[in-house]
Amino acid sequence: MQRRRTGTIAVISALGMTAALGGCGLTGGSDDVTLRLVAADYGDSAGNSSKKYWGSLVKEYEDQHPDVKVEVSVYSWSDVDRKVKEMVKAGDAPDMAQIGAYADYADEGLLYKAGDVLSIPTQADFESQLASAGQVHGIQYGMPFAASTRLLFYNKTLFDEAGLTPPKTWDDLAGDAAALKAEGVKYPYALPLGPEEAQAETMQWLLSGGGGYTETIGAYSLDSAQNVETFAWLKDELVSKGLTGPVAPGKLNRADAFAAFAAGDVGMLNGHPSLMKAAAAKGVKFGMVPMPGKDGASKATMGVADWMMAFKKNGHQDQIGEFLDFVYSKQNVLTFSRTYDLLPVTESASAAMSTDEEDKDLRPFLEELPLSALYPVAKTSWAEVNAAVKQRIGQAVTSGGSPATVLSRLQATATAADSGQ
Repeated sequence: MQRRRTGTIAVISALGMTAALGGCGLTGGSDDVTLRLVAADYGDSAGNSSKKYWGSLVKEYEDQHPDVKVEVSVYSWSDVDRKVKEMVKAGDAPDMAQIGAYADYADEGLLYKAGDVLSIPTQADFESQLASAGQVHGIQYGMPFAASTRLLFYNKTLFDEAGLTPPKTWDDLAGDAAALKAEGVKYPYALPLGPEEAQAETMQWLLSGGGGYTETIGAYSLDSAQNVETFAWLKDELVSKGLTGPVAPGKLNRADAFAAFAAGDVGMLNGHPSLMKAAAAKGVKFGMVPMPGKDGASKATMGVADWMMAFKKNGHQDQIGEFLDFVYSKQNVLTFSRTYDLLPVTESASAAMSTDEEDKDLRPFLEELPLSALYPVAKTSWAEVNAAVKQRIGQAVTSGGSPATVLSRLQATATAADSGQ
């Protein structure tokens, strides 16, 4: 339903884990309402911390709503999901949380439906596949907040020195990697299957092999024939031939792989938009192409979305909605996306980004978004499966590992988690 509009709302602003913004934290009148938001930090330094983004946005909102104060606590991605879980368990849920998953809270009946807090125009503006991914049993609870896709990055200088062209198939990729190794490249293809973000690299490869985490009907299919074949190829054609560098894939984290690319030590790897800035800052000349598939271009690429959700614990339905309508205005979505090299989650902001010259570097990623496949975030079991993939998938490509065995065990974990056992 479309929510009602009411009068003034109040919210106290404090950005950071404990620090408060100047002028925030003041108590207002007896009719004031305090809204609390817990958010993830997308910055890679104090200079571009999400604290700055939220600080500017909240100030503008409070200037337009003199009786409104917004309290925003920003935590690193290593801590934010756990922090919200602890708050909910303690009976102290925030009014809003901007984190990595929403389905557990929706399944427990803790969240407002998106349509109960957002105005109709705001909800209708979400990119359709992102809005669908925010649904549990056909009802949207998760509101997409940030999105990204993946492309294959390659070092142009290293490719030119080896006389190579960007790969279009798996065989091309393996051939290029072999040539790069012969030229002394440290990581011909960086394969980060370490516990930081192994689920992303895994999904990218599963999709390129015609598989994925789930079947069309939504059931987990980690041990499908396509997935086993994909990881067998990775093990036999890349890892076993020494084409993935000196660090075992199961111990190589995404951040370390990105840093190695920015240092000029990587020939190829899957990357998201933030890698562009890091590589350019170090003077690395790079190109980007769609992820190669088994016999041609991959039919799907991986998309990632982070989520905003509204908890019912404290009431404040209308007040939450007013603030979120402001958060999801076209300009605010564009500002956030441009600040952190991410993709807009709304159609209006995406349309602007697709034509504005300042966004030309992000367009290749934007073009991938409509055809991208997302993690099965609507499944309440995904958090457990995600954690299992991070911890175990690297074993599938070790010298003594068996892709079929590892994927079979992950499938058993997923099936048990999905059935609530």
